[in-house]
Amino acid sequence: MTDTRQPLIDVGLEQVAELAAQLRIDSIRSSTSAGSGHPTSSMSAADLLAVLVTRHLRYDWDQPRADTNDHLIFSKGHASPLLYAVYKAVGVVSDDELMTGYRRFGSRLQGHPTPVLPWVDVATGSLGQGLPDGVGVALAGKYLDKLPYRVWVLCGDSELAEGSVWEALDKASHYRLGNLVAMIDVNRLGQRGPTELGWDLDAYARRAEAFGAAVITVDGHDLQAIDRALHAAGAGGDQPTVILAKTIKGKGFSEIEDHEGWHGKALPPDLAERALAELGGERDLLVRGPVPASDSSPTVRPMNAGAPKPTYPPGEKVATRKAYGDALKWLGATHPRVVGMDGEVSNSTHADEFAHAYPDRYFEMYIAEQQLIAAAVGLSVRHYVPFASTFAAFFTRAYDFIRMAAISAANIRLVGSHAGVEIGADGPSQMALEDLAMMRAVQGSTVLYPCDGPSAVALTREMADRSGVSYMRTTRGGYPTLYSEDDEFPIGGAKVLRSAEDDAVTLIGAGVTLHECLAAADELAREGITARVIDLYSVKPVDTETLLEAAGATKGRIVVSEDHHPEGGLGSAVADALLAAGSAPLRMKHLAVRELPGSGTAPELLDAAGIAASHIAAAARTLLA
Repeated sequence: MTDTRQPLIDVGLEQVAELAAQLRIDSIRSSTSAGSGHPTSSMSAADLLAVLVTRHLRYDWDQPRADTNDHLIFSKGHASPLLYAVYKAVGVVSDDELMTGYRRFGSRLQGHPTPVLPWVDVATGSLGQGLPDGVGVALAGKYLDKLPYRVWVLCGDSELAEGSVWEALDKASHYRLGNLVAMIDVNRLGQRGPTELGWDLDAYARRAEAFGAAVITVDGHDLQAIDRALHAAGAGGDQPTVILAKTIKGKGFSEIEDHEGWHGKALPPDLAERALAELGGERDLLVRGPVPASDSSPTVRPMNAGAPKPTYPPGEKVATRKAYGDALKWLGATHPRVVGMDGEVSNSTHADEFAHAYPDRYFEMYIAEQQLIAAAVGLSVRHYVPFASTFAAFFTRAYDFIRMAAISAANIRLVGSHAGVEIGADGPSQMALEDLAMMRAVQGSTVLYPCDGPSAVALTREMADRSGVSYMRTTRGGYPTLYSEDDEFPIGGAKVLRSAEDDAVTLIGAGVTLHECLAAADELAREGITARVIDLYSVKPVDTETLLEAAGATKGRIVVSEDHHPEGGLGSAVADALLAAGSAPLRMKHLAVRELPGSGTAPELLDAAGIAASHIAAAARTLLA
């Protein structure tokens, strides 16, 4: 049914006060109806949002994907009743949906916001992520889109204990993001009691200023003061702004204001009824704030379709990390929305090739892996194609951000170098031995592992057009080129490098162990044993058809070797696929890194881990005995 109400456009502060009351009331009503939620966390920030939405947020609610819209990110995603109450107030969510849909099965009004709603940029709820994501959106606005939109992020005071918030402010200051505003709802109470700093706004201010932010402190329930603060914050400049708003949790209902024990609890019906009475009863305001003044479009960069694709002579030893750098530089010419990012190891990941060629599309996140992922997510919001690289082991630090990127339906591409014992003398602290399992577990992810230069180039190109979270594992050392630049590597495929009618056993590897499998096949051939060799470059999705064909041809005799822990990697991918397909019989030997490695040369460590060619050949013999 069409909403026939006429929205209030030029909203004065008296009407803002009425809206703030409505936001509190609807936060209570929706959470009480659902029987769960966070009404008190919503009530404390209602005045901030009422002023922002009616007087400062430049947003066309009927065109949520308009390039010139401001961006509003609820880092304190548990305050979703407030956000959904805002959506009702601006007329994009009905009261019926708010009351019957919130936190219900199948509803888009989920317990914490996700982009299933077109006005939500990123999923939030895992605290400390909204502001880092906002940095990525602000980077796009200032340096890539070159549009005047602002990024407003509502944070809770509890999440300021997260280091990721300070990583975000540090990078926002470094990149002079005056288009980024963090509104901190300092309501003093966390989930189990008082926060670390309570209402000590001076302590918060010193910290934020130390990270380069412009700080404004304000009474978070004084509408005129909030209005002045938001006006100053939105004026631009070269510093991110932090608004520290002192608020009261549960503001508006005296029986629970500033009381412990109400976090994450819906008011029971009788208490909700008293709260609504104290707040003056239900309202039905329809409001619209300012809209963007400009209909500008993002900056369009020229494409160099004639840029040469990287090529490597047959047999030439090339590290796949180097091939990734070559490929990314090539993509920079042919794909103008590709953006490069790294965590201060670009001279090892070879992302520096892109940085030197396209400095206007490269962002250094230094050793701040959480911010690296978050910035990629924010750039994805603005439809850029971010490639973020670092040592594969260091992505473990940012796993929650990767997990949340999938919930945000973000399209990001991650590249991890220096994986496995193959890296050699650096030792176990630098050896990613769990990255394949970690990335396979991400919802909807793609996991790739090339073995040579051409496959790395081709898979980098495939990633550019891939939706969701994709990950490519690259190797430190150089290995012989097996493929040509004309070979194709579709995601979900595999390559059969050795095959014959009398194959007795199947050897499966990827990356470094693919070369070990080939050497093992040569060793077995000298003994009169023919082995099928499969390059499982696509670990997820996996090529089940090729695996089934090999299992059938070799009577289920399969050896999988991987430079990874046994849990969750290549062997698991193979076993999962074959078992799900009902392959029988299956006699699989799984070689993996089962002991804690140390320092040494790559050949020494591959041998010690039991994943080198001699061990693969020995495993094959046991299957044939």
